[in-house]
Amino acid sequence: MAVETSPNVGAPADEEQSKSVLTQSVVGPRDRVTGLPRGGRPLTVLADGGRVQLTVARFVVKHLAFLLLTLLVVSFLVFTLNEFSPGDVARKVLGAYATQEQVDILTRDLGLDRPVLVRYVEFLGKLGRGDLGTSTRFKVPVKDIIWSRLGNTAFLAALAFACIVPLSMLLGIAAGMRESSALDRAILMFSTVVASVPEFALGVFLASVFVVALGWLPGTATMVAGGGWSVGSQLVLPVAVIVLFDAGYVISMIRASMIEVMQRPYIRTAILKGMAFRRVIVRHALRNAMINPITVILLQINYLISGVVVVETVFAYPGFGRMMLEAALFKDIALVEVGALVAVGVAVLTQIAGDLAYMLLDPRIRT
Repeated sequence: MAVETSPNVGAPADEEQSKSVLTQSVVGPRDRVTGLPRGGRPLTVLADGGRVQLTVARFVVKHLAFLLLTLLVVSFLVFTLNEFSPGDVARKVLGAYATQEQVDILTRDLGLDRPVLVRYVEFLGKLGRGDLGTSTRFKVPVKDIIWSRLGNTAFLAALAFACIVPLSMLLGIAAGMRESSALDRAILMFSTVVASVPEFALGVFLASVFVVALGWLPGTATMVAGGGWSVGSQLVLPVAVIVLFDAGYVISMIRASMIEVMQRPYIRTAILKGMAFRRVIVRHALRNAMINPITVILLQINYLISGVVVVETVFAYPGFGRMMLEAALFKDIALVEVGALVAVGVAVLTQIAGDLAYMLLDPRIRT
């Protein structure tokens, strides 16, 4: 096939080069309606695709560099705050009845009598070699405890997320489609109530009903089958509390976005032209309504990993948040430091994922 170019031959070289992508197209039998070759694609499309890929690549590289800088700053702040927080690590390890001489000996053995900067640089060196240190609270290497607890929380988060997204989309879209209807008011009231009740109160309420009053479910989720309760039955109440508490906020966001989209002129035009209401929702309203909530939905991953400490504590779930609480109370510096880095990493990565999803859904912000 030949290549047809713009007739503007006398343009300057830089202007000609900038316009060449917009004016060239692969020649073939042209469509009478669009004027484009039937057998080929405009080179503009190829250029736009390359431009989008370049924009996304730059975005990812910039945010990954920001992630590394954030991790470095957070690691130093956490290390310093642990140093100046009240309490003595050696005293917590040995107990209240240990003598001061025993405390001093353990302090020297742990290397806690050295300057903070020296110990911080040593920590970074070990971290670079994959040595996460030893937990003074659990008496095991940090890598042996943190990944198992993080895996438990990730499993709980996956179950909750798999329920939150479809439930929130279903109720939010249904409410936004029919603003001020009885269904909209009922869904709005439900989302407001469940989002307003604190997690511990919601957990205690559900436990009092389904554990104490009815005896249908166990009151703890230790991830160990026993007492006639399976692991699956132990997960019902923690997942229910997380889903109800988190879905209320997401439902409100999707509902508000859907209401805004339904008031757009192109939606009204499609309805007035006789297009089926269901087709208007699926083909035109749904994608545009999810542009803003998609970032909120992805940011819930951060909450599900690092923010469910209350639920894990109420139901004695061996998860990441509960581990971090125990480590902080015990002043387990190594475990708190690594756990904080994991939490910050999850937060920044979910933010990057949310921004990427927003960029892919809305072409206007790619430039």
